[in-house]
Amino acid sequence: MTPTGIVGLALELIPAVLFAFAAEQVARTVSGWRKAVRLAVPAIFVTPYLLVSISAHIFRWQWFALYAALPVVIAWLLMQAAVLDPEQRGNWRDALILLVLGLAVDLRWFESAWPNGLRALNELFLVDAGLYGFLAIRQLSGTGFDFHLRWSDWKIGLRELAFFAPIVIALGIALGFIHPHRNLPGLGSAALRWILIFLFTAVPEELFFRAWVQNLLERRLGRRAALLLASVIFGLSHFNKRSAHFNWRYVILAAIAGIFYGRAWRDQRRVPASTITHATVDWLWGLWF
Repeated sequence: MTPTGIVGLALELIPAVLFAFAAEQVARTVSGWRKAVRLAVPAIFVTPYLLVSISAHIFRWQWFALYAALPVVIAWLLMQAAVLDPEQRGNWRDALILLVLGLAVDLRWFESAWPNGLRALNELFLVDAGLYGFLAIRQLSGTGFDFHLRWSDWKIGLRELAFFAPIVIALGIALGFIHPHRNLPGLGSAALRWILIFLFTAVPEELFFRAWVQNLLERRLGRRAALLLASVIFGLSHFNKRSAHFNWRYVILAAIAGIFYGRAWRDQRRVPASTITHATVDWLWGLWF
């Protein structure tokens, strides 16, 4: 991480932290702005790209235009969705935005805009754009994106981990996908690893697949069908992970994991609960499998 990269990361974390701890207040503030201001404000999310790309001598006007325009287009579409679908049953605009955000991450559409080692900033940019659009403009209810952690988040998250672990360990070994090994870092290193997985892997994925995808699907399909479909989509999103080909083993295990992550989220409709399950699964995988 270069000094500019650290500044870019800090700038991208500011919107995410604000929504994580004060989403309702942010939404009320934004709703008090004039329409033109509400649409124009998210263009400032381009700032980290501007700083990092100029510092690394890879600035391109095309990428600058994309990163400035994409959050504005998302806000514009979701402003229309909020008017046309006040019951929040889901609109084609919601689906289009989720499709673009999901494919942009899975297929790494925009990563080449960033220098090596800082491409995770692309995903955090997409998180910020989605948070502003869905929580401040659309004001989508029931997301549970509230990181004032409760004891119940840990209780539910670790309960689903206990249900899931025997299944994934047995199936993963049977499929030849995981292989037990010994990896015992120091306590501080292990704790730091869990925190980083929690923040930069589990939170974005749980926000997308549970707070947005499963949440919206429930309004059309019901709880059980939404859980299953969101889990299948989550599994398919791993088709190109850890493999140059279609990784069907990972897809199967991730889809099963999605069921338990989805159960953790929907218990009290809280992203922290499913994030705890998700982060701990990935953490244990790195330590012992």
